[in-house]
Amino acid sequence: MNNEPIKEFKTDQLNVAIYNTRSEMGRASAAFVATQIAKVMREKGEVRMVFAAAVSQLEFIEGLLKREDVKWDKITAFHMDEYHTLQESAPQRFGNFLKERLFKHRNFNAVYYMNDIEDYAKLINESPIDIVCLGIGENGHLAFNDPPVADFNDPKTVKEVELDEICRQQQVNDGEFSSIQEVPKTALTLTMPALINAKFLSVVVPGTSKASAVKETLYGQISTDCPSTSLRNHPNAKLFLDTNSSKLIHEN
Repeated sequence: MNNEPIKEFKTDQLNVAIYNTRSEMGRASAAFVATQIAKVMREKGEVRMVFAAAVSQLEFIEGLLKREDVKWDKITAFHMDEYHTLQESAPQRFGNFLKERLFKHRNFNAVYYMNDIEDYAKLINESPIDIVCLGIGENGHLAFNDPPVADFNDPKTVKEVELDEICRQQQVNDGEFSSIQEVPKTALTLTMPALINAKFLSVVVPGTSKASAVKETLYGQISTDCPSTSLRNHPNAKLFLDTNSSKLIHEN
């Protein structure tokens, strides 16, 4: 199975790799994350990770579960955002999404679910986060830090935010809700500093619907108008793309 990118380059400090297919992208990002897990393990003996819950992450999650070199029992896991107004059993809740697709399949050291802002912030702040596995929204959001609410210097770790229309429509496009009326208008999210301050970032962004956001991420002005542009300032971040999500960047 091919795991070699068809193109690699760097924009500012952000490493970028493009793959022919989503499955190749997923395997490559899983290999990258497994390498970072091993690196942190050698330094600390344990790993603290944050995972994104989105259909864009499924190939990565599948690839990571297939790895035989991951010491799951040394990993403390978090997720980065939540529809806190939905019933706890709702399949659209991101904690449930990750439980079904990742957390229940391996014996983690601990898994923490986002329910209360203060409690979750305390857990996140107990010790530095080593690895964040995330995607980019169609509006350039990271977690639920949409352009209207993103703050690169946010003093908070977790906050409640109002979701913008593009973000809410994306949830429909991803098949999580049948109509935008069903999508909650507010959610909890880790803030920009809580995500960006992690030691390593793996950013997995497949699909045609993300092509414009990818182009802006790589070539737009670094600002909260497109929160994902902040990735270009991170010294240990890697962006994984497929041919669909990368199709617009060749214009530059």
